[in-house]
Amino acid sequence: MLNTEPNIASPDDFYEALIETHCGLSPEQSALVNAKLVLLLANHVGDLGVLREAMTKARAGITPAGSDAVLRAVA
Repeated sequence: MLNTEPNIASPDDFYEALIETHCGLSPEQSALVNAKLVLLLANHVGDLGVLREAMTKARAGITPAGSDAVLRAVA
């Protein structure tokens, strides 16, 4: 089961380290770092059920590209 409760001992330190990881990178490089980080952490978790639950929760509320109501109204 996916733990969605706060579980990072020093969340501010983690956020600072995450921001530092992206410092000086282009948007494309940052996207690559994020993708690599996701794969490394997914490997660490290792449980496909937990990973699927995390992907579902991460995707919740995100409208697929091109189907945004504002974009449809303009088009």
